[in-house]
Amino acid sequence: MTDLTNGVLHTLFHSEQGGHEQVVLCQDRASGLKAVIAIHSTALGPALGGTRFYPYATEEEALADALNLARGMSYKNAMAGLDHGGGKAVIIGNPERDKTEELLLAYGRMVASLGGRYVTACDVGTYVADMDVVARECRWTTGRSPENGGAGDSSVLTAFGVYQGMRASAQHLWGDPSLRGRKVGVAGVGKVGHHLVRHLLDEGAEVVVTDVRQDAVRRVTDAHPSVAVAADTDALIRTEGLDIYAPCALGGALNDATVPVLTARVVCGAANNQLAHAGVEKDLADRGILYAPDYVVNAGGVIQVADELHGFDFDRCRAKAAKIFDTTLTIFARAKTDGIPPAAAADRIAEQRMSEARTASGR
Repeated sequence: MTDLTNGVLHTLFHSEQGGHEQVVLCQDRASGLKAVIAIHSTALGPALGGTRFYPYATEEEALADALNLARGMSYKNAMAGLDHGGGKAVIIGNPERDKTEELLLAYGRMVASLGGRYVTACDVGTYVADMDVVARECRWTTGRSPENGGAGDSSVLTAFGVYQGMRASAQHLWGDPSLRGRKVGVAGVGKVGHHLVRHLLDEGAEVVVTDVRQDAVRRVTDAHPSVAVAADTDALIRTEGLDIYAPCALGGALNDATVPVLTARVVCGAANNQLAHAGVEKDLADRGILYAPDYVVNAGGVIQVADELHGFDFDRCRAKAAKIFDTTLTIFARAKTDGIPPAAAADRIAEQRMSEARTASGR
């Protein structure tokens, strides 16, 4: 308990990374469910964020991830202009081995017990079919299949939003939003990454990919033979002539080891929590690398699942996701005006919106 008290609980109650309103530890021994639901803020409305199913090495690691992801969702939802706060859930386990209908139903009951303070959706390790099961026990579930009243796969609009962020980055850095002829490296071609590759190729970009799963790489190269393949992420980020690097797998991709060797002029990807620690955003700026804040450009998916709560309309959602282009440009302009990295500028804008909401509600 001492390590936990000095670690995660200290983060929760005492650090700038804390400030969460509620953290719920969930267990159902019959199904094997062990989960954490973290609600960072409900200043703008009910917390909204996905459910990550992942084989964490320790329970403490799972809790820390839930806290970080929930906080990121508050900022993401604020910057996306949604009337939602930030929350996230993690289920501890190997989804390929441990995921069962009974476990998902038990998880749905846990979310339902919060009475709408947290709205769940898909994330790493969970899919539309899983949300259909969760929804049988919890009406505060999005990312369901169209057959069950949902919007379906949110990765389509997530990729579209990242693509818009790339166009804005190109506009800011090179004076032209076109990606034609630009070399783009995509690390992770799973749910989101393979859709992003299609957008890039349609515009005439040169694409290099990598993924730890060879079947994911083959799916892309079979569909798009012109796509080049890097051996691994380390090789990808060192690719000569790379214009844009798109981390689209797990977080922490930008760290003390990767930033010094990046050849790209722009980083814009779908992964959450790309900055491994505070200060990395300054390291990027010092190297002249333009960073499009992850929670801004990857908000297309949350825009979609939020819309599902009000009767899903794809064209309406796509129009909202297209505004990520303008939002990203606004952040770059604010960063230049304030003399700070884009990540800090995005935080300031999001924090201002949340602060104004709390003031208006008298909280």
